[in-house]
Amino acid sequence: MQQRPIQIAVIGGGISGLSAAHRLQELDSYCRVTLFEASERIGGVIRSEQQGDCLVDRGADMFTTRDPWALDLCQRINFDNQLISTNGKQRRAFVVHRGQLCEVPPGFTLMSPSRIYPVLRTPLLSWKGKLRLAAEILVPRKKDQADESLTAMATRRFGQEAYERLIQPLIGGIYTADPEKLSMAATMPQFAEMEREFGSLIRGVRKAAQNKPPASGARYGMFVAPQGGMTDLVDAIAARLPTNTIQRQRTVSQVQRTATGWEVHTEQPQQPQVFDGVLVAIPAFRAADILACNHEDLATQLRSIPYASAAVTALVYRREQIKHALNGFGFVVPQCAGRRILAASFSHVKFAGRAPQDLALIRVFLGGALQSQMLDLADHELEEVARRELNELIGAQGPPINCQTVRWKHAMPQYHVGHLTLVSTIEQAVATLPGLEVAGNAYRGVGIPFCIRSGEQAAQRLLTHCKQASRHRRRTP
Repeated sequence: MQQRPIQIAVIGGGISGLSAAHRLQELDSYCRVTLFEASERIGGVIRSEQQGDCLVDRGADMFTTRDPWALDLCQRINFDNQLISTNGKQRRAFVVHRGQLCEVPPGFTLMSPSRIYPVLRTPLLSWKGKLRLAAEILVPRKKDQADESLTAMATRRFGQEAYERLIQPLIGGIYTADPEKLSMAATMPQFAEMEREFGSLIRGVRKAAQNKPPASGARYGMFVAPQGGMTDLVDAIAARLPTNTIQRQRTVSQVQRTATGWEVHTEQPQQPQVFDGVLVAIPAFRAADILACNHEDLATQLRSIPYASAAVTALVYRREQIKHALNGFGFVVPQCAGRRILAASFSHVKFAGRAPQDLALIRVFLGGALQSQMLDLADHELEEVARRELNELIGAQGPPINCQTVRWKHAMPQYHVGHLTLVSTIEQAVATLPGLEVAGNAYRGVGIPFCIRSGEQAAQRLLTHCKQASRHRRRTP
């Protein structure tokens, strides 16, 4: 006699939840998955839209292939032929220095140079700063393996000037975090490992960079994006799910473990649905709210992960309105520069097809952990800030022909020192609730590949548990 199919609820329709739902169906097509999404739209902070004649990604606009999980998923759903690489002719980034855009030295990868000569030539550092950076190779390795902040590690190894003018803006632009709190173990573990193995980050980065072409700021050749924008990836994953898997505008108010399974309660006036397992892929503070009735300590731990907010203002100019050559992918702003924006991305340069040839599409990032007050401004005030900064930094003259702002409130988890210990505690608490898994960018990585890995691994663990529990029930008289 055919057994009842395993029924699993996935809560959250961002990239983590979608990847989890897809992986469940991929591993067991007989499994019945219901994905609850509170809004009308799936994809979370992934959102592509037309803005006039331009294609704008409101959140993430690309992902790295260095970490394999996103590319692997694209290949499994036959989406890899839709991916395009960054513009190979303009793979450079800039840092604001004394009101000008200065190129990040070629070969400088986030926290260390693979080539010394470009560092010696850069106007970003004084001679004293350059000598102190080069002396990193003589700095003794850290004696213990305790977690430390970005500020602590970078200043210890490279000195204050290199940290303030290069390292902080490059890494801060990724995490929008307070560098004095940002955990190196949780965000950049490869550098801590390099120090342990080689005694020097310069030696370690040179070793890793052998036989690889130099790139400034980040290894932009390792980044790709869907030709039609990031939402195409979301839609491609969703298209692989059975009809009616995704339940939109279904806000989950509580998830409760019972003797017969897991009850999922929604805010809509309906009876709770019962599932064999539940995978929660929403922000940690929201997960805490719906899980509190099962494990109050777990809820407290989830709420202790802090979040930051940001806004993205997309401006479209006629190319002749801008004096700067825009011969790179964008710029980051050091905290010490005292400006009101975090970074800007030249989207029309980075990827083909984002804007007509006579237009410039620029995304400006505002807010973050250190400038949270910016989110108190109205949209038109944020746009005025963005316009003023672009006028001063790249010579953007006159009003843009199009300007739109999107806000991402409490969307970016902050990986503070000790984050991995906290995550381990959360995982131990989740393990005491059989049939429950959590996934998302709050735990072990914020980029798209890490979100996909988080969702897929949680899905695999949950399906394994549910199958074992099902076999046990059949054996029990």
